[in-house]
Amino acid sequence: MFDNLSEKLERAFRKFRNKGKLTEADVKEGMREVKLALLEADVNFKVVRDFVKSVTERAVGSEVLESLLPAQQIIKIVHEELINLMGETNNKLTISPKPPTVVLMTGLQGSGKTTHSAKLAGMYKKQGKNPLLVACDVYRPAAIDQLKVVGGQIGVPVFEMGLSDPVEIAKSALKHAERLGYDMVFIDTAGRLHVDEVLMEELKSIKEAVNPTEIILVVDAMTGQDAVNVAESFNEQLEITGVLLSKLDGDTRGGAALSVRYVTGKPIKFVGTGEKLDAIEPFYPDRMASRILGMGDVLTLIEKAQQSFDEKKAEELEKKLRANSFTLSDYLDQLRQVSKMGNIEQLAAMIPGVKPGALKDAKMDDKLMSRNEAIILSMTEEEREHPNILNGSRRKRIAKGSGCSVEEVNKLIRQYDMINNMMKQFSGGKMSKKAMKRMKIPFNMI
Repeated sequence: MFDNLSEKLERAFRKFRNKGKLTEADVKEGMREVKLALLEADVNFKVVRDFVKSVTERAVGSEVLESLLPAQQIIKIVHEELINLMGETNNKLTISPKPPTVVLMTGLQGSGKTTHSAKLAGMYKKQGKNPLLVACDVYRPAAIDQLKVVGGQIGVPVFEMGLSDPVEIAKSALKHAERLGYDMVFIDTAGRLHVDEVLMEELKSIKEAVNPTEIILVVDAMTGQDAVNVAESFNEQLEITGVLLSKLDGDTRGGAALSVRYVTGKPIKFVGTGEKLDAIEPFYPDRMASRILGMGDVLTLIEKAQQSFDEKKAEELEKKLRANSFTLSDYLDQLRQVSKMGNIEQLAAMIPGVKPGALKDAKMDDKLMSRNEAIILSMTEEEREHPNILNGSRRKRIAKGSGCSVEEVNKLIRQYDMINNMMKQFSGGKMSKKAMKRMKIPFNMI
C-alpha cells in the first residue's frame, strides 16, 4: 500500500535535504517531482493541482526559506496538507439515538460490499453491539449464500427473504430488528458492473423505505481514478455519508484514498486491509499521511497489538518470565497471538524509519504456523514443559506424529531456545515490576 508513492516522495524530498538553504526555484523544482509522484499514483489531477499549489505557496514563505532546516519544514507542510486532503479527523459511524442504527451498504459489483458488510458487523459486535445483516442483493448468484457464510463466521445472524423485492426485504428486516432488539442493521444491497439508472432507482427506493442512519459506499481502491468517478456518481444521486475503501492491501497506487474525500466532500470512514473478516480499520487521515511519508503509524500498531493481547495470559507470562520458566506451551501462545495481528509487511510499515517494501517478502506464513502448532501439540505435556528432555528418539516420534521432518522439529526447538534465552536476559532479576508491565505487549509480539 502506497509503496511506490512513498518511494517517489522520498526521492523528491532528498533534493531538499541535499541543500542547506533553499531558493524559491529549488522548491518549485522539488514540487514538480511531488506532482509527478501523485499523478503516477493515480490521484485525481484537480486534486494534485490544488495540493501542489497549496504546498508551494506555504513552502516559499520566509518560515521555510529562512529556516535552518528547510527540508524538514517542507515535509511538515506536505504532511499537514495530506491530512487536510484526506479529511483531518477520523469519522465514526453515526449511532442513532433511537435503535436500530441502519447502515445502507452500496457500491458496484465486485467492490467487496458483501464481505465488508460482514466485517463492519463483526467490528461492532466486538464493541458490544447486537448487529443484524440483511440480504437485499437478489440478483447476483449466491450473494445471499455468501452473506450467510460470512455472517456465520462472525456469529451475526442474516435476515433474508429469498429472491423477493429488495425494498420489501429491507422494510421487513427493520421491523424484525425492532422486534428482536437488534441495535444495528447492515443492509447489503445489489451492485452492477457500472453505475446505471436501474441500480440507482432501487437504491433510492430502499433509502426512502428505511431512512438509513448512514449510507456507506464501498469502493475498490485498486480501481484508482475510476473509484473517484464512482464515488462522485453515487454521492450525486444518493447523498452518501461516507466511504469504505476496500482492497487497500492490494497492488494499489493510493490515488483513491487521496482523492475520494476531496472530490465528494464525504469522509473515508473505514479501510479494508486484507481478506480475513477482521481485516478492517477505521480510517485516520493523520496516521495514513504518516505512513505515506514513511513516518510510521505507532498508534495503529499498538491498537492491533492490544486487540490480539490477552491480559490474563500476559500476567501468567510475566510470572513465568520472573521464574525463568518460559515453556513451549507459552511459545505456542505467543505465536498464536502474533498471527492474529496479520501481515508482517503491513505491520512493518507502521514502524517509524522502516522504508516502504522493506519486508515485502516477509508474509505471515499460515502453513508454517500450522506446522509449528502441529509439532508442539505432538509433544507430551512433560516435553512441552521441559524441552531439555527432547532427545533424538523423542524428536523422531514428534516428527512422525506431526507429519513433519526431524529437521523441522529441530528448527522449531532452536527458535524456542533463542527466544527463551532472550527472555532470560530481559527478566534476569534486573527489570523492575513496573518495567516488566510496560513490556507485556512487546513480549506478546515476539
